[in-house]
Order: sequence, then C-alpha cells, then structure tokens
Amino acid sequence: MDQFPVASQESSVTVGSAESSTAPIARAPNGVTASAPAPAAVAGGLLGDDDDVPEPAACISSMIDRGGSVESHRLFLARRTVLEMLRDRGYSVLESDLARTLPEFRAWWADRPELERLSIATTLASDHSSKGKIMSQARESIKDIFPFKIDIFQITELLVNITKHVLKPKHEVLTEEEKSKLLKEYNVKDSQLPRMLETDAVSRYCGLGKSTVVKVIYDSELTGNHVTYRCIF
Repeated sequence: MDQFPVASQESSVTVGSAESSTAPIARAPNGVTASAPAPAAVAGGLLGDDDDVPEPAACISSMIDRGGSVESHRLFLARRTVLEMLRDRGYSVLESDLARTLPEFRAWWADRPELERLSIATTLASDHSSKGKIMSQARESIKDIFPFKIDIFQITELLVNITKHVLKPKHEVLTEEEKSKLLKEYNVKDSQLPRMLETDAVSRYCGLGKSTVVKVIYDSELTGNHVTYRCIF
C-alpha cells in the first residue's frame, strides 16, 4: 500500500493506494473513470444518432478517460486533488501544475514512472520563509517520523475534490481574531458552538485542528440561505 505524505508547517497528508509502495507527494521546507450518458431514446423506441448525444456536464467530462491505464488516471486525479488541497490551505501551487491535462500527465509519467516524481515541494504563500485502512502501528510510526500533524488519505478519497460538489456548503476558516470576535458577540465559549469532527471530510481536506472554528455558508434550494458556525473537536 503506497503512502503519499503531503507535509506542511503544521500538518501533512498521506495518500494511500493498494497498488504501489511508499513515496512522498509533498513536503514543505520547514518542517474515476466515468462513461458519458447514453443517447436519449427517440419516438418509436429508436436511439438517436450522435447528434442526439448530450454533452456531459463539466464535472463529469473531466473524469472521462479516453485511453490509457487505470492506474495513471487514478494517480492524475489524486495528484490534482492534492495540489488543490495545498492551494486551498494557503500554499503556493503553480497554475501550470493545476492546468496539466490527463494526456500531458501520462506523457510526463510514462517517461519515468517512479513514485518519487510525484513529490511536490511548496511553501506557504503568505510566508516564504518558511483506502485500505492503515494499521494503528503504522500511524504511530508516521507520528514518530514527522514532528507535526498527519492526515492520511486513500487515493480513492482524492479522485474527486469534495469541496467542489454542488451540494457541499462553503466552509471558511476563521482567524483567531475573527473567532474571538464571534465568541464575544454571542457570549459563548467555542465548546458551546455546534461541533464538527476532526475526522470530517472537509476538516481533513483543510487540515483543521481542534478548537478551529469554521463558518459554514448554505446557499441552495435544498438547504436555503443561512450561515452557521462549527468548532472542530
């Protein structure tokens, strides 16, 4: 099972796959294949010609594999999600890396298919100085190796960026100053706020630690428009 650690100043992310060996995805200095929809049936029960085939939605078409190995497609999707995750955590990520297409990735990967090539070195944009289940014993070993928080992901958990899902509300992480202002305004302690597990998918994606407060913005026909705050515990 391969582990791809993504490390930062305060946390790292480990990606697990059931098909290859351990290698780093990224470390800061300090420290799906889907098919297109079938053609619509026309009057009389006959299928329409190619002109009747609707174009798949953008979120689906980006996952349609038109050739090549399944493993390279999975690695491409997982790596792209990791890059987006690093960017959303405030790290510098090259736009050229985010814009790399599947054919471009396969050409680059096939040239020298070594897991070490998936390593990504980055720094905080605001500070330039700076799944099969993993057994509990392995988790403890990782903690001994890296002196910071570790998040562990399966490659299958990274094939889709969950924060882009249309039903997922927007999450904004409050700064310490914004958190203090919120608690003072409502005269509460953070422990009295609605809770979000540290193991929650969005919490893990953002690398949030205990006591962090997030602003959750709902804006859809299903949920209506409202805001709530949650504290990680």
